[in-house]
Amino acid sequence: MMDWLLPFTFPFMRDAALIGLMISVPAGLLSCFLVLRGWSLMGDAVSHAILPGVVLAYILQLPLILGAFVAGLGSALMAGWLQDNSRVKRDTVLGVVMSGMFGLGVVLYTAIPSDLHLDHILFGNMLGIGPEDMRLAAMISGVVGLVLVLKWKDFALAAFDPVQARVAGLAVGWLHYGLLAMISATVVAMLSSVGIILAVAMLIAPGAVAFLVTRRLAAMLVTAVIVAAFATTVGVWGSFWLDSAPAPTVVLVLTGLFVLAFTWRNLAQRRASAA
Repeated sequence: MMDWLLPFTFPFMRDAALIGLMISVPAGLLSCFLVLRGWSLMGDAVSHAILPGVVLAYILQLPLILGAFVAGLGSALMAGWLQDNSRVKRDTVLGVVMSGMFGLGVVLYTAIPSDLHLDHILFGNMLGIGPEDMRLAAMISGVVGLVLVLKWKDFALAAFDPVQARVAGLAVGWLHYGLLAMISATVVAMLSSVGIILAVAMLIAPGAVAFLVTRRLAAMLVTAVIVAAFATTVGVWGSFWLDSAPAPTVVLVLTGLFVLAFTWRNLAQRRASAA
């Protein structure tokens, strides 16, 4: 039995699993709203768009998380404005903003000498988590998770029936931009763990799996968090035995869970049709 728990006898492995569990809560909850609203590309766009913010914050000697948050939120707001003021569809706008911001970040990174490690920014460094990273992840996860748990019905109503939400007296605009702000904050929390490239998997896959196995939003939210936490724990544990990086291993576990959920759903539908 102890052999199976061997990875978690090492402090750096425990820290990797712990920060993964922390970000599983906001990532799992947000992924449900992203999947249901068709905002999957929004998580991708925000995760890519924070790169120039990180580089500029480094140049200006500001906290990297501040630059990442401003760049991510700014890009999300820019995409929303472009969508509302042009004939271009959302996915096209997000693709342009995402690629443009990411390209800007790479240009800045290569043009300005620095000791920033691009690999750590892109793919994370779960085995090199420090106390500051843990505190940041705990703070963001706690705030975002608490807001979503307390206000999930308001966010759901504003997302699926904005007219009814306005009649009910909800501030639809604040809920919309609040959701974008929480997406940006959660990506920032993932910056030091899974990185900006793989953050999109944590913001989509748990909700996609939950969507396949349940039809009630409350159950979907709980399921998504459980899926994210399970994938994080198994991914970190498995990376030790496979001698692989934890973050991509977590993503592979999430992908495997999605395939299993998709297969189970199809089989259930065929049995229902046959009956």
